[in-house]
Amino acid sequence: MHKSLLVLLLLILAACHNKQTSMQPVTDTLSVNCPEFKEDSAYLTIQRQCDFGARTMGSEAHKLCGQYIVNEFKRMGCETSLQEATFTRYDGKTFKGCNIIARTNPSAQKHIMICTHWDSRPWCDADPDSAKWQQPVLAANDGASGVGVMIELARIIQQNPISYGVDFVCFDAEDMGTPSWIDTDDDADTWCLGSQYWAKHPHNNSISYGILLDMVGGQGATFAQERFSLRYASNIVNKVWYAARNAGFEDFFPMEQGGYITDDHLPMNQIAHVPTINIIPYYSSSNNIFGPVWHTSYDTMANISTATLKAVGQTLVQLLYTEEHDN
Repeated sequence: MHKSLLVLLLLILAACHNKQTSMQPVTDTLSVNCPEFKEDSAYLTIQRQCDFGARTMGSEAHKLCGQYIVNEFKRMGCETSLQEATFTRYDGKTFKGCNIIARTNPSAQKHIMICTHWDSRPWCDADPDSAKWQQPVLAANDGASGVGVMIELARIIQQNPISYGVDFVCFDAEDMGTPSWIDTDDDADTWCLGSQYWAKHPHNNSISYGILLDMVGGQGATFAQERFSLRYASNIVNKVWYAARNAGFEDFFPMEQGGYITDDHLPMNQIAHVPTINIIPYYSSSNNIFGPVWHTSYDTMANISTATLKAVGQTLVQLLYTEEHDN
């Protein structure tokens, strides 16, 4: 055989081998029979939360939406409870609120916690129009999307039981942090008040690990590996990103690092010592790494993507039923 033809043949064979190798699953979890995550169902739950209005602390919308979330988790067969607390805002004003806890299989020895926040930010302080800064954020993505995904996961578990427990927690008062028009470098403790309270008063001391969902329904979102998550729970990051790849959503979960984000997973890691990761979008090409609608009047249903909800939801289904397979 001519040398050039031999080289060409070897190159073709090598390319075919590389292509086959790159298509192999990271683990053998593709063989796990996973239920289907219904993104339209999650979308509807987000819509219903937004129908109450902005869920700011002390508002009627906050009260009514809290009741709705509890009722939905009960409808999905969860054991529910409220962790009530009084939260102090950056300016000293106090508000009564609650973390919403919903549990599947609470008597199980092993538990995984999936959490999000359900309150709305009181101010659109990142809006391009400064006249809107004093308006509350409707928070379709920044709050309601995580709740929508979790309630759909609870429905799936109800219909397809697993042997371990999944604890869903909706944190309150995450987004009451100091508004941007106040110049300070010392405001970290004014955020994530509900998770700070939970971390000091956990409802369950046998949680293996946690996964925080924050803004998991936005248009064009991708989820880089948040760096505090890598610091505290790199093995859980690997579990989730491998699950995304095996579920076919590696484009939404690229193998790249994002930033260090102050969020509800920090109290869980630093105070409660529950290894917890954060699934949060990273818009590397945007002026804001959280995307163009973050903390603005544009965080509405118009910017919720069923494709993003599907990617996050099905990835978590893959993870949960892989855990069941390996349990």
